[in-house]
Amino acid sequence: MLSVRLDHLNDLDEWRSKARRLLVAGLKPSQVVWRVGAEENGLFEAGDDMLPQTDGPIGSVPRQFMELAGSVIQHSEPERFALLYRMLWRLQQDSRILANAADADTGMLTKLASAVRRDAHKMKAFVRFRAIPDAEEEHYIAWFEPEHYTLEATAPFFTRRFAGMVWGIVTPYSSAFWDKENLRFGPGGSKKDIPAEDAVEDDWQTYYDSIFNPARLKVAMMKSEMPMKYWRNLPEAARIAPLIRNARQMEQDMIARAATQPPARHTRQKAHKVEEEAKDIQSLSDAAEAIGGCRRCPLYEHATQPVFGEGPAQAEVMFVGEQPGDQEDLAGRPFIGPAGQVFDEAMEKAGIDRSRLYVTNAVKHFKFEPRGKRRIHQKPNAGEIQACRFWLNLERDFLKPKIVVALGASAAQSLLGKAVTISKMRGQPIPLEDGAVLFITNHPSYLLRIPDPQKKREESAKFDADLALIRDHMEKLHAA
Repeated sequence: MLSVRLDHLNDLDEWRSKARRLLVAGLKPSQVVWRVGAEENGLFEAGDDMLPQTDGPIGSVPRQFMELAGSVIQHSEPERFALLYRMLWRLQQDSRILANAADADTGMLTKLASAVRRDAHKMKAFVRFRAIPDAEEEHYIAWFEPEHYTLEATAPFFTRRFAGMVWGIVTPYSSAFWDKENLRFGPGGSKKDIPAEDAVEDDWQTYYDSIFNPARLKVAMMKSEMPMKYWRNLPEAARIAPLIRNARQMEQDMIARAATQPPARHTRQKAHKVEEEAKDIQSLSDAAEAIGGCRRCPLYEHATQPVFGEGPAQAEVMFVGEQPGDQEDLAGRPFIGPAGQVFDEAMEKAGIDRSRLYVTNAVKHFKFEPRGKRRIHQKPNAGEIQACRFWLNLERDFLKPKIVVALGASAAQSLLGKAVTISKMRGQPIPLEDGAVLFITNHPSYLLRIPDPQKKREESAKFDADLALIRDHMEKLHAA
């Protein structure tokens, strides 16, 4: 067993030079113990004079290995040198090992390199310079505690970022110093070597407060991106806890201060976009095809598909519901779920020919809340209803129905452009601007949700009476 000593924790060239000599000497990985710095001497310590003094010929290695080695050598894993030499040895027999993701050594190298990259990223994000008091020239110093030996490789980033500033970064194992021209490294230090605070920290904390957005606060994600172990060295960390505590009130204050009307240019652009979209849609079938690409509101992101209206293109009567349900979302057809069955039975009871009706919804995508494996219906909001009026208006334009029936408050809001109370509006024909007559009643799903039997009978009777009124109006149209 041969013990090989390295003077530096993370010097790839030093390790590479000695690894090449070991390889020329034919020493297997199991015959070598790697030591670094002031570690205790091994029984057979290998000074440079004990290794072959000529490099000799060795095989080549893929560039990918050297790139990995440059990162892995910075890791704090004590076995990193042995791992690298073992992989170097194996690559002489099979140069394809690095392409095998299932190989244990390949997987470990990749894992260590990834950890080093994350550590370097954290250093770039969380180093905070403080001014050195009473210095003749402005000097800045920072304390950072990396998990790995990443200072030497990461310091050039700061020379580019703060090229015109004299600064130093102190870590427990090493320090970096920049004088606007040269980058030098020295021994490590401790946190007590750094000023506790400086004059600009109040300004920095004020800035941090001003950019904090409570509406986008996700504490778990924030702690993942900015682990709490770094907080003790961040001046803004003192502000994090109170900002989190007050996030809810801050969000409400933001809403209260927000403008209630969009900018005029936004309204003009949106109107122009609607006009351009409508130009390409010349028929009901065109609209049914075009809705597949609808991105007018976020509901498309989670729904299976849009659900367009269904029925004869010459239908005189249009029934408008709220939105597709779970079964409608999966099948791509309206009114086929439990509420649709109640609707069909009510039509038959009222003596209305279901096949002559055009049925659709105010909102064309299913809005839901996942609960386990189930998707629970959620009521669409005013913005979603407004966004989908584009499609409902197209359906009305192409059908030109003489009677429109709003099933529920959402449908009525979409058709009238304002919120209404069903109990005040039902039972009376409401003339619309295009000459059609609007009737408002409950949605069939409302009847399904009523738990009290007596209440359910009363509401069902009101629904039947509304349908009878609509049927009578349909008969008057035909008689005329």
